Amino acid sequence: MTRTDQPLGDLELVATFDPPMPTGVTVSQTGRIFLNHPKWGDDVPATVVELRDGERVPFPDEGWNQPDADDDRHAFVSVQSVVVDPLDRLWVLDTGSPLFKPTRHGGPKLVRVDLDSNAVGQVITFPTDVALPSTYLNDVRFDLRRGDEGIAFITDSAEAHGSNGIIVVDLATGESWRRLHDHPSTRAVPPRESRPVVEGRHFLKRPADGEPTAVTMGSDGIAISPEGLRLYYCPLMSRRLYSVSVDALCDRSLDDDRVAETVVDHGDRGSGGDGLESDELGRVYCTAYEQNAIFRLHPDGVFDTLVHDPRLLWPDTMSVATDGHLYVTANQLHRQPDYNGGKDLRQPPYALFRIPIDAGPVLLRP
Repeated sequence: MTRTDQPLGDLELVATFDPPMPTGVTVSQTGRIFLNHPKWGDDVPATVVELRDGERVPFPDEGWNQPDADDDRHAFVSVQSVVVDPLDRLWVLDTGSPLFKPTRHGGPKLVRVDLDSNAVGQVITFPTDVALPSTYLNDVRFDLRRGDEGIAFITDSAEAHGSNGIIVVDLATGESWRRLHDHPSTRAVPPRESRPVVEGRHFLKRPADGEPTAVTMGSDGIAISPEGLRLYYCPLMSRRLYSVSVDALCDRSLDDDRVAETVVDHGDRGSGGDGLESDELGRVYCTAYEQNAIFRLHPDGVFDTLVHDPRLLWPDTMSVATDGHLYVTANQLHRQPDYNGGKDLRQPPYALFRIPIDAGPVLLRP
């Protein structure tokens, strides 16, 4: 019997980082690695960087990393996710929400950087009825086969005082709309149903001068099936994995109730989790911060464990690269002051790892 308290899988250290802590990672088809650092309280000289010879270099330049205000549409305000699309272009998802502050029009945006020129090629901002004041843009996936230039899908993981859902974006026109607005599948579940435990302690907000309260962030991780028919997603504070019809998300003639009819509950994924990713074989990868692990859902509905390692202290964002590896950041998110009575318990350096996705033993998970 395989022991789950011992490392499982071939976890390779790619790089380590001093503060600020990273969240997102993505790898281009030529092997370039990009990271982002949201403005959650660390000193963040650049919210988007490229990893060059082990050093983080502001990308595409310093100017784009120096906003004039939180509604600056010509600079990155606080970036939560970076994703390279199938055409090898970098997309930057800007929350426009440093320290989770209310957004202002122009701050929340999706920015395309063309990697052949390292220049910004497109900026898509969102109307205020799509990116709400409470909106926190979390992660994004693409299907470039739809429409004239493709469609993007973004999770809104706003906390309980706000609304959750999926934002759909037509990349040709820049038009955007909300789907599954406050649908139960996009919302955090009550604490009694989730109760995540990280490093032996319930994961709660723990202010320096008050009682602990539940973390309430909703739809977070997102992944798309290889044929583009299903979009997978999960709230941060939930143990369940869901998917919805991409056709329904894109059909403007359908109301939200009709879209909701296509939601599938894929069951308990066995852990609280942050990021999702998928590969060309239709496998969906789920980070598991309670187990310092990454689980994998196969098309036949079977879950297994790709990797389990104590170094995966809060595995956050994943990226499947053309080199046959899954890249993942580990950023000790749960050790931030907000969750520890105002004390910063993080112990840098933070880490970027990779795992071969078709090698090594796996542990079947119930």
